[in-house]
Amino acid sequence: MSDLIHDFIFRSAQSTPDAEALVYGNQRLNYGQLAELVRHTANGLLSDGLGRGERVAIYLEKRIENVAAMFGAACAGGVFVPVNPLLKAEQVSYILTDCNVRVLVTSADRLRLLAASLTQCPDLRTVIVTGSLEELPTFDHIKLIAWDKLIESGQVAMPSHRNIDFDMAAILYTSGSTGRPKGVVLSHRNMVAGANSVASYLENTSTDRILAVLPLSFDYGLSQLTTSFSVGATAVLINHLLPRDILKAVEAEKITGLAAVPPLWIQIADLPWPADCTLRYLTNSGGAMQRPTLDALRRALPKAKPFLMYGLTEAFRSTFLPPDQLDHRPDSMGKAIPNAEVVVLRPDGAECAPGEPGELVHRGALVSLGYWNDPAKTAERFKPVVSVHKGLVLTEMAVWSGDTVRRDEEGYLYFISRNDEMIKTSGYRVSPTEVEEVIYACNGVAEAAAIGVPHPSLGQAIVVMALSRDGMDAAQLLALCKPRLPAYMLPAKIVMTDAPLPRNPNGKIDRKLLSIQLENTFVEGA
Repeated sequence: MSDLIHDFIFRSAQSTPDAEALVYGNQRLNYGQLAELVRHTANGLLSDGLGRGERVAIYLEKRIENVAAMFGAACAGGVFVPVNPLLKAEQVSYILTDCNVRVLVTSADRLRLLAASLTQCPDLRTVIVTGSLEELPTFDHIKLIAWDKLIESGQVAMPSHRNIDFDMAAILYTSGSTGRPKGVVLSHRNMVAGANSVASYLENTSTDRILAVLPLSFDYGLSQLTTSFSVGATAVLINHLLPRDILKAVEAEKITGLAAVPPLWIQIADLPWPADCTLRYLTNSGGAMQRPTLDALRRALPKAKPFLMYGLTEAFRSTFLPPDQLDHRPDSMGKAIPNAEVVVLRPDGAECAPGEPGELVHRGALVSLGYWNDPAKTAERFKPVVSVHKGLVLTEMAVWSGDTVRRDEEGYLYFISRNDEMIKTSGYRVSPTEVEEVIYACNGVAEAAAIGVPHPSLGQAIVVMALSRDGMDAAQLLALCKPRLPAYMLPAKIVMTDAPLPRNPNGKIDRKLLSIQLENTFVEGA
């Protein structure tokens, strides 16, 4: 039984210590070795004075030390804060300050880049550095410790702080539609329940080998580790430069499970996958996978089952569509994952009828504790739900997703739009997803994003930014859209590009940046 997130590792270390747990390049750790490294990391943090619930940030690419630091912090009774390695110094400084980080784990090269901004982090006490401490900047209020020295000091056992499953385990920063990123606080219970739920419907076992491609600061990326460790499987870390690097890793490591977001699936769907590929399943989240991409993957990997999933960081994962439903309802989000309930509600809290659009609301063990240091936003999204059973009043927190969905008569859910991405044009509310689906169906673009931009007479006009495929131009694409879209949904402008669309740190198309770039499209003289 695992109640705390690091217990997954220690449980497998007891039952199957020689089973391979973690791979990074030429480094390979079995569960016995990984458990020892996590324990030494926890002891080292405790010997440095880490208090119960204090935050340990990790600003590293995917590597062994990253994993050890996260699970070691949890084991010590602290809270780990994975920071996306793509973020710049100012963004990192904001996160360290916002959640009052006490310890930072990073590399020597990254520390040099952060040096000036760390003076703005008053709670930061210790920086643990992978690599040499030579020729590094010094700080008046910050102590530098080499990673190897931390592990060496951790060989002396230290009493860890007592934690229960409801205590904080991690804070994941997620980009919002406005303002600075928000820190979503996850408990041990959230993370354990999430890993067990996903592993159950993916039918994961100790024989699986799961490739960790996505950032570990992304809940979907982190779940590749937690799901793997929950069943004693092998997690393989990769920092890929080219899409083909993923295919090479799948072949070399005999990977059975691969998770990605839609823009990445687009890049790898047409790769020359071998006929004897070992992939057992594929998962998609972070946006709808377009049908042409899904079809290409199914042709290339007929033995791999695709699982289309929907989730939000505030509740980890909410729904999935079983592979046997793909041909019957390919545009569906599926139903609630095990150990979760997902309902569709009207603004007054009443449940929507089948086919009626409403807000997706998630309840159950996966609902996070709220936003760090932001009670106002927490109150907006996390609200109590009350049920009465034979006089017993039960109150729990549910999360309102901000996403508009509908359900059919059989209970399957369908995404309509993110509420703050809805385009309001000529009095109509238009889902960018609907426009993008038509764009992709034209088979002339590799990537597309529909954005609502200010317009003097329409309120907002629809502008599509698209990565051309096979030389298609804007006029040709618009001509193909006209028979497929009503007039009010036709793009007022299509901008073709020969470069991939910009991504946010989690690998999704950066709609906020595109909105900024396109906001003056219809301003006179722009």
